[in-house]
Amino acid sequence: MVKVFKALGDETRREILKLLNEKDMNAGEIASYFNMSKPAISKHLDILRDAELVSSEKKGQFLIYSINTTIIQEVLGGFLDIFK
Repeated sequence: MVKVFKALGDETRREILKLLNEKDMNAGEIASYFNMSKPAISKHLDILRDAELVSSEKKGQFLIYSINTTIIQEVLGGFLDIFK
C-alpha cells in the first residue's frame, strides 16, 4: 500500500491516471499532454505500474497503458475502513 500512496502523491501521476480513466493510451500519447520529456513520463509510468495502478500490454510496437481500478478501489476501501 505504501507504493500506491507514493505513486498517488505526485500530481503528474494523478493526471496520468485521470487520462487513463478516459481511455487506454501509449506512452507517446500520454506524453503529449505534458510539458516534459518522454523518459520522464516513462519513469512516472514505471512507478504507477510498480504500484499496480496501471497495467501495460504490448500491441504491435507500442505498450498500451490501462488504469487498474481494482487496486484503487481496494486501497480506498482499506483506507476508509481505518476511520470506522
